[in-house]
Amino acid sequence: MTGRFYDDWQIGDRIEHPIRRTVTETDNLLFSTMTHNPQPLHIDAEAARASEFGQILVNGTFTFALMVGLSVGETTLGTLVANLGYDQLVMPKPVFLGDTLRATTEVTALKDSRSRPDAGIVTFTHELHNQRGEVVCRCLRTALLKRRP
Repeated sequence: MTGRFYDDWQIGDRIEHPIRRTVTETDNLLFSTMTHNPQPLHIDAEAARASEFGQILVNGTFTFALMVGLSVGETTLGTLVANLGYDQLVMPKPVFLGDTLRATTEVTALKDSRSRPDAGIVTFTHELHNQRGEVVCRCLRTALLKRRP
């Protein structure tokens, strides 16, 4: 399935994204390294083991990026003009190596673009759930989408 045009969305539309992803040590280490994040909780097994979590925590910015990435195929693939912002980002539960994550999306607002008659603004609420069904990440994403040609 490809992304939908602005005209195809309705408030309350909900998607359970089909792709799930198990987070690996390589994912976490590469992302932390690429983003110059030296947090020992993410990259030092001994420091993480001595923490209250007792194990390595997955980098939160990876968790957020994965959540958005898992949603793209069914929301904005091929119809996105621009992401306008991300708001109310929360991470209510930690993510650990080996967790399998899945994303859901709900449309929470629609607004015609004042400056671009060929596009509209969709606000998505994205959630990322672990294998136990716990929400590990949530945010609002505001996207400018093309209208149907």
